[in-house]
Amino acid sequence: MIIAESLSKTYGPKRAVDGISFTVAPGKVTGFLGPNGAGKSTTMRMIVGLDRPTHGTVTVNGCPYAQHRSPLTEVGALLEAKAVHTGRSAANHLRAVAATHGFGRARIEEVIEMTGLQTVAGRRVGGFSLGMGQRLGIAVALLGDPQTLILDEPVNGLDPEGVLWVRNLMRELATQGRTVFLSSHLMSEMALTADHILVIGRGRIIADASVADIIGRSSGTTVLVRSPQATELVDLLRGPDITATSVEAGLVEISGTTAQVIGETAAAAGLVLHELAPRKGSLEDSYMALTADAVEYHSASTTPATSTTDPALSAAGTVTEEQQ
Repeated sequence: MIIAESLSKTYGPKRAVDGISFTVAPGKVTGFLGPNGAGKSTTMRMIVGLDRPTHGTVTVNGCPYAQHRSPLTEVGALLEAKAVHTGRSAANHLRAVAATHGFGRARIEEVIEMTGLQTVAGRRVGGFSLGMGQRLGIAVALLGDPQTLILDEPVNGLDPEGVLWVRNLMRELATQGRTVFLSSHLMSEMALTADHILVIGRGRIIADASVADIIGRSSGTTVLVRSPQATELVDLLRGPDITATSVEAGLVEISGTTAQVIGETAAAAGLVLHELAPRKGSLEDSYMALTADAVEYHSASTTPATSTTDPALSAAGTVTEEQQ
């Protein structure tokens, strides 16, 4: 278990982490999300003692990381896959790390096989691809068979098979009752891997909830409706909490009501429906909504905005323009 209490870190005038408190519980995969510069890496570094908090405390399995007598058996961490002597082979790097805790050759061979490094274990790390470097970093994190895993962007550079392997491994370790804490910028992958999510923005925790709760919090109810009589249908559904956005001629997104109500309204009026599809929110949608005011580095659009509003629907007075 990881427990942070009023954790802060400042670098000169910049407060990278601003008084955050959270708990990462065992038995589940907890995802750590946030924009670049939000404080994710600084927080992870403080957990494993690489940075000292300016204020507050953070403990792993009951005490600060530095106080563990056998840290590799308590915490396995991947924070920087390239932090390896490039002249060493993968096997020799693992042997050097294992020697600090007295781990035997059998455990080294076990993690090499577990991480798919058998064919490259004798090669120098300097010639590794990004994905193979990630596998070696995960192997080091697993070397002590730790109760807690802290992984920063573990699927970075991995091919689809490797991404699936990491996903299944994280979930399997969590089912064993271990604490699994990982960050990623791949929202679709985090939605499949994590049970719980922490979102940080500008150094503060802005969400701490299950994946389902975070998606449900900002997704709302949206139904995609395709009909040659879309204008008439929107008129019948007019209400203070209902909005309709034209996607293209005869296709509209309706928010604030349900597919059942829309279908029954169309049937009662004798209107034709070609499509009636409720749209589920995604973790990416919810994340973007949560961090809209917390993004420090914005990219400028490279294409001009164009309107896709159906003129006929605009005339009905119930449709908002959608800018793409």
